[in-house]
Amino acid sequence: MSLSTARRTQAPVPSSGTGPIRSKGLASGQLGLFAAVMIGISTIAPAYVLTSSLGPTVQAIGTQLPAIFIIGFIPMFLVALAYRELNADTPDSGTTFTWVAKAFGPVLGWLGGWGLLAANIIVLSNLAGVAVDFFYLFLAQATGNPALAELADNRLINVATCLVFVAAAVFIACRGLRTTRMVQYVLVGFQLAVLAWFTISAISKAADRPGNLAFDASWFNPVHIDSFSAFAVGLSLSIFAFWGWDVCLTMNEETKNGEKTSGMAAALTAIGVLAIYLAGSVATLMFAGVGDTGLGLRNPENAENIFTAIAAPVMGPFAILLSLAVLSSCAASLQSTMISPARSLLAISHHGALPKQFTRINRFQSPAFATMVAGGVSAGFYALMRVLSNNVLNDTILALGMMICFYYGLTALACVWYFRRTALDSLRNFALRLLAPLLGGIALVAVFIQTAVDSWDPAYGSGSQLFGVGLVFVLGVGIIALGALFLVGAAARRPEFFSGRSLPRSVPASGRERV
Repeated sequence: MSLSTARRTQAPVPSSGTGPIRSKGLASGQLGLFAAVMIGISTIAPAYVLTSSLGPTVQAIGTQLPAIFIIGFIPMFLVALAYRELNADTPDSGTTFTWVAKAFGPVLGWLGGWGLLAANIIVLSNLAGVAVDFFYLFLAQATGNPALAELADNRLINVATCLVFVAAAVFIACRGLRTTRMVQYVLVGFQLAVLAWFTISAISKAADRPGNLAFDASWFNPVHIDSFSAFAVGLSLSIFAFWGWDVCLTMNEETKNGEKTSGMAAALTAIGVLAIYLAGSVATLMFAGVGDTGLGLRNPENAENIFTAIAAPVMGPFAILLSLAVLSSCAASLQSTMISPARSLLAISHHGALPKQFTRINRFQSPAFATMVAGGVSAGFYALMRVLSNNVLNDTILALGMMICFYYGLTALACVWYFRRTALDSLRNFALRLLAPLLGGIALVAVFIQTAVDSWDPAYGSGSQLFGVGLVFVLGVGIIALGALFLVGAAARRPEFFSGRSLPRSVPASGRERV
């Protein structure tokens, strides 16, 4: 079957929009609103995000950290509204894959699903990397032996430890969402408590530290960012910082009243995380400043893990708790992030675009085979990046921002097209089905294009390159291109999906409203 044949999809047909096309074997009603929000926060991992992204973001946009978090939140929230509308119409664990295929056809649906899976694989590897660093830092602090922290620099030990963490996360994920929920309550609760302690302590001690900054309301003003390229870098990093709320939608088939609850959980997760970031970024700016030496946020030695450098000065003898909070944040997110690619693989297979092995459900009603594949690929990707990159965390964060812009933006535009017949039926529909997703989608596409152009230069990111092309570009654009190559082979092997028979294009019936 040729690719041109695969592109000939069926004409749009009315959609009942009343739920998943067919049951996938997942256990329904396992999560309420609070549990879904906790898992959403866990997946975003605010402690991990702050320590790994504050350095690269400050290097790009200086003191405008709060401004860029707010700007990054806006398209995220607009896209979250699009996800809410799509989920209310068709709650399906395939999310981007399913919704884009229904709106634009199987080719773009495949690429959207590929982008979602690639973003999850990248972030899983990144989470594992930070977890390894903070694991050995925690051991060094707990035992009083600084040499233990240096074990993270040993490539063999680092990768081996990463494999252990990934295996543990896969084991818990395979036991289903009930086990995941209980683990997240403990880990997320501890993480948020320590972050609150750190924020209060940093603000209270800032005035006594050389190089500190007095609070300035201009930090919230994006006009002070030097250029659009710097703005795009900061925004890409900020978008990465909010990534993960869509796991609430991935669990829609397992959530009580998933058509409504999942969308609400995603919105509440994004708003709550914004508050955490604003407080944490202001506290860190005030205490550390933006110098390029010592504790300064522009010191390249601090860029990968800001909290490693400033934990002791801020929290004194309790600095070990901050290391433990980041470790628990990474462990929690590593485990909960497994939810999204596993259920995406399940849905993609369920709809006929992958082999049937991915639809296997174990006795805990969890997609165990898909979970193990996601874990194995992420571990392999991490090991490869440790060989190729001089700064594996920074490069993967920048590449992840591109992947997020790609599949979030595509999903938002799919919402506009899917609801085109009902978008003008009411003011509500115009705002939520047309205006919000259109603005969010365009903003993310613009950031993707700008980042792709800038990242061609090896100087963008760590300076790592392949044949003169920046590694960030290779990871971001190259992985999407790899998905297109796989699409050609898949189109020949999966004619039922790529001809539009197993997941046909559709539109909701005209005039239908969703609360």
